[in-house]
Amino acid sequence: MRVDRLLWFLRLAKTRGAAQALVAEGHMRVNGRRIERAAHPVNVGDVMVLPAPHGVRIIELLAVPARRGPAVEAQSCYRVLDEGSANPIAGAKPTPEGTELP
Repeated sequence: MRVDRLLWFLRLAKTRGAAQALVAEGHMRVNGRRIERAAHPVNVGDVMVLPAPHGVRIIELLAVPARRGPAVEAQSCYRVLDEGSANPIAGAKPTPEGTELP
């Protein structure tokens, strides 16, 4: 399945045009490789890195959806790999000099 269509089916983009624009920006990765074409194929088991409004989202594709169904159906087709884990670099707060981290 094409990555733009998949993003739309999984409700990670509001429209297919928005999914195509997201891919065209060049910030998406599939299995560690940067993609720039909306027609890039994706399969079950692929790991995708997507830009999100507040950081980055990493998901693993568990099933290829047959349609753009309800959100619950879409969410059952992928697993979020970065859920609950904060990015240690982005969330790091500078410590005053002379103090040690716990």
